[in-house]
Amino acid sequence: MAQTIEQPRTDGANETSPVRIRKLGHVVFRVGNVERSTKFYTEILNFRVSDINENGMVFMNTCGDHHTIAIALASAGEAAAQPTRDQLGLSHFAMEVGSIDELFEIRAFLNRKGIETREGRKGPGCNIEVSFDDPDGYHVELYTNMDQVGPDNRTRPPEQFNRTNSLEEARDNPIPPTW
Repeated sequence: MAQTIEQPRTDGANETSPVRIRKLGHVVFRVGNVERSTKFYTEILNFRVSDINENGMVFMNTCGDHHTIAIALASAGEAAAQPTRDQLGLSHFAMEVGSIDELFEIRAFLNRKGIETREGRKGPGCNIEVSFDDPDGYHVELYTNMDQVGPDNRTRPPEQFNRTNSLEEARDNPIPPTW
């Protein structure tokens, strides 16, 4: 696993922030149907249910923490509507997988399950992804090969993004390893 190099954080007065984020802890979704969403996250993304609280909130994990994702019934239940993509709200959440070979396997699995996918290399970060929507319309991205930013905070120039629209294109048109 690549280690992220911590960058100094300052505000307008050049005061260094004491905040030192280690990783994304967890995401909680309000869903229209808890059973349907639990089935999706356990059967499609291999999460395990770790707990269910007294209000029916389901906590799921996949990598050690008690929960990585939790779901709770939206107050409107099945009638709850996910905001459209141009409204305020969650754009997507992303989770890293081990390799592009895993992404090929994941894409095939999702397609066999009838889940529509989007894929390729999109731009900044140059990560290769397979993305899709969960049953409530939340956008999920599974990715590999994210660029790492060093202590100089220099990022890959845009002319090296090499955007693609498929896993095959991303595999066959690699980005330069350094910049």
